[in-house]
Amino acid sequence: MSTFFRRLSKATPIAFSHTFRNQSQSHFRLPVTAIAAISGGISYFYYFSEPNLAHLDQINEQTGPKTALIPDKWVEFKLQERAKVSHNTQLYRFSFDPDLKLGLDVASCLITRAPLGEDAEGKTKYVVRPYTPISDPDSKGYFDLMIKIYPEGKMSQHFDKLKPGDVVEVKGPIEKIRYTPNMKKHIGMIAGGSGITPMLQVIEAILKNPEDNTKVSLIYANVSPDDILLKKKLDMLAASHPNLKVFYTVDNPSKYWVGGTGYISKDMASKGLPAPSQDTLVLVCGPPGMMQHVSGGKAKDWSQGEVSGVLKELGYTEDMVYKF
Repeated sequence: MSTFFRRLSKATPIAFSHTFRNQSQSHFRLPVTAIAAISGGISYFYYFSEPNLAHLDQINEQTGPKTALIPDKWVEFKLQERAKVSHNTQLYRFSFDPDLKLGLDVASCLITRAPLGEDAEGKTKYVVRPYTPISDPDSKGYFDLMIKIYPEGKMSQHFDKLKPGDVVEVKGPIEKIRYTPNMKKHIGMIAGGSGITPMLQVIEAILKNPEDNTKVSLIYANVSPDDILLKKKLDMLAASHPNLKVFYTVDNPSKYWVGGTGYISKDMASKGLPAPSQDTLVLVCGPPGMMQHVSGGKAKDWSQGEVSGVLKELGYTEDMVYKF
C-alpha cells in the first residue's frame, strides 16, 4: 500500500495527492452522521433493465474527440487500487485507456450502477448513485472516487466489496454548472460535510489556471473538527493562493478549536461570502437540513427553485446562487 501512496502523490491532482501525504501519520475523517453523498449531490436510486452494456472497446465507434465516458451508455471501468481514508471512507481509483480523457467538465458528476437482484420478470434490477470524481477532469487513464461507506447504503456496500480488478458500470457526465475561467469576479461556496467534493472541482480548476483571476471564499461546515474532509489540503491551498479564503465552522468544537461554532449564520455568511452582485456567484452543497437553512432546497422537479434561508435574507437572488 505504501507504493500506492507514493504513486498517488506523483500522479494525482492537488486535492488528491496531498490527502495521502503522511498517510501513516494522520488520517482524514468524514462526518460521523449521515450527510450528503460523496458526490455532493442528492443520493437516490432507481432501477434499470438494460441488458446490453457498453464496454470501452465501443468507444472506437464514436466520432469526434474520444472520451472514456459515454453519455448514453454504461461503460465498465476496472478498479485499479483502493485505499482507506478513514474508518468509514475509502478511495477508489478506476483505470481506462491512457490515450483518452475521462470526458468530464467542471463542474459535473458521473453516475454509477450496480446489480441488485432481479425483478418479478427475471430482469436485472440496479441501484444507481451519482458521484463527483476528486481527480483532475483532465487526467488521462484514471479517475478517483472518495466514497463514505454507509451500513445500509446499497451502493456504498457494493463499493466496499470491490477488489482490484473488479469493474463498475459508469455513465455520464451529468453537467451541474458549466464553469468557465473568470465567469465571475468572486465565487462564494457553502459546503457541508462531503458536499465539499464539487467545490474542489471548481477550486482546482481556478487555482491551476494562471489566467483565472477569480476569487474564492469557502465556508465549510462539519459536525466536529475531526470530521473536516481534506482540511490540511484546503489549508495548504489557502496559504499558497491569496485568491482562496476558507472559513470552518463545527457543531461540536474541541477544546482548542479556533474556527466558527454552530450552524452557518447570517453573520458568518455576510463576513465570509462576496456581497450580492451580478459579479458574484454562491455555490451550495450539503445535507438537506443545511441546504434548507442556507439557500432552500431544489424544486420538486429538481430544478434550482427559489432562494430562501440565510442567502435570501442577505439579498442574494436566484441568478446569484447555484445548488448542487
